[in-house]
Amino acid sequence: MSDVSAEGVDQFVTVPSGMRICFRDAGDRTDPVILLLAGLGEDLTFWTGSVVHALVGRGFRVVSIDNRDVGRSGFATTPPPALWRQVLARPRRDGYTLSDMARDAIGVLDHLGVEQVHLVGRSMGGMIAQTIAAMEPGRVLSLTSIYSTTGARKVGQPASSTIRILMGPDSRTRTDAVRAHLRITRHISGTGYPIDDAAEAALAARGWDRAAGDLAAGGARQIQAIQLSGDRTAQLGRITAPTLVINGDRDLMVAETGGTATVRAIRGAQHVVIPGMGHHMPESLIETITGYIAQHAARVNEGGEHVEIS
Repeated sequence: MSDVSAEGVDQFVTVPSGMRICFRDAGDRTDPVILLLAGLGEDLTFWTGSVVHALVGRGFRVVSIDNRDVGRSGFATTPPPALWRQVLARPRRDGYTLSDMARDAIGVLDHLGVEQVHLVGRSMGGMIAQTIAAMEPGRVLSLTSIYSTTGARKVGQPASSTIRILMGPDSRTRTDAVRAHLRITRHISGTGYPIDDAAEAALAARGWDRAAGDLAAGGARQIQAIQLSGDRTAQLGRITAPTLVINGDRDLMVAETGGTATVRAIRGAQHVVIPGMGHHMPESLIETITGYIAQHAARVNEGGEHVEIS
């Protein structure tokens, strides 16, 4: 059964790893492709209709995916790491990595016959996008990394207050999931952009309803993928795609130092810091952020290498 929405239809492909990946494909098939990669525990609907519509309206075909272990994509069968392993960053050795998640995304592009793409990722999705850009430089037209980091332990770390919230009990009901999402989102959303409680509750409820497996276990395995991938600074140095890094100055999930380190690691990367923004993309900033993304990608499409973002 497919879910039809204004942002596209849920479609599925089994990629070479054997993982079944859910994706949506919106916009004119002749337009340049933007691939949207969501963050930890976020399914593709966390790129809201406003984001997709704004990018389609700016002349892009927009593909979004459910990463493995979230949404309607496949869930791994390996045991999730215990909480103590996550806190101490001592992952199990049988987990998957960000490179495996990157190959999932590449598999979707191969299925669609998309040879070159503009990558846009946020948080963990930014890490996956960075990994794709390093692994497959010839396929990446541009990279936009939003409130993400390099994996180096001394940068981009969550605040202790955030860790305490994340260590709370796993959500086992839809109501619990909505409450947990509202609590963490209120905490990390920044000082300048209060959240819309009703919209966020609906987003969390939809994410719960779409999940094909245990979201708590999936989220733990995604955290483990980040930890197993370690410090990727050297890998980022191999990225040749024109890169834009966006983050806020009030991020309690991925500290602003993560964005600064990403800019330093990728040659020629440009940096936009949005005052008052945290680890959240509020409706009031969607036009601004999609404008940055579109301006960056359009400049590359026109034959330029980098664009000065103002």
